[in-house]
Amino acid sequence: MKLNKSLLLYAITDRHWLNGKTLYSQVELALKGGATMIQIREKDLDENAFLKEAEQIQSLCAKYCVPFIVNDNVELAVKIGADGVHVGQSDMAAKDVRALIGKDKILGVSAQTVKQALEAQKCGADYLGTGAVFPTGSKDDAQVLGVQTLKEICSAVNIPVVAIGGISKDNILELKKSGIAGVSVISAIFAQNDIVAATAELKSLVEQIV
Repeated sequence: MKLNKSLLLYAITDRHWLNGKTLYSQVELALKGGATMIQIREKDLDENAFLKEAEQIQSLCAKYCVPFIVNDNVELAVKIGADGVHVGQSDMAAKDVRALIGKDKILGVSAQTVKQALEAQKCGADYLGTGAVFPTGSKDDAQVLGVQTLKEICSAVNIPVVAIGGISKDNILELKKSGIAGVSVISAIFAQNDIVAATAELKSLVEQIV
């Protein structure tokens, strides 16, 4: 399935690491390094600024033939015709999101338990984001699930699962034989001095474990 290939190295944006650079330029470096999917995640931008930025990064992703996903903001994803949207357990219900985006767009849902995973699959999710598998600084409220829960979720569903949370080049090989389709990272790419090299290294490591 083509989606599995796109989920291999899933980069999520975070302007916390910009250090005076633009998000656009950092995303392009990640794409040059081999990121296979990009999710724009903005918690603090106003709607107009978010829209403008999303459209710019959407066109960049199209240039690299990489799916562009919007985090949480279903309305914006529909408005710009993004490739898909990702929602958490506290966001809009998956079945309602599916009804809004249509059957041809990618729907990702966060799932921390087997029950949540099965429910998301039933409601039309195309893939699951599961974590935090390791301690992470990117999300203050993230509970660490561990690799065992990740394996249980992968075994329970028929759709691809992406591991997220605290994943780095130093611990990624611990996810071998977990059943994941790929990993989703923020700081392991965007907090690095050489984003292209960091992305390329991560991609080669992920290819060893999926």
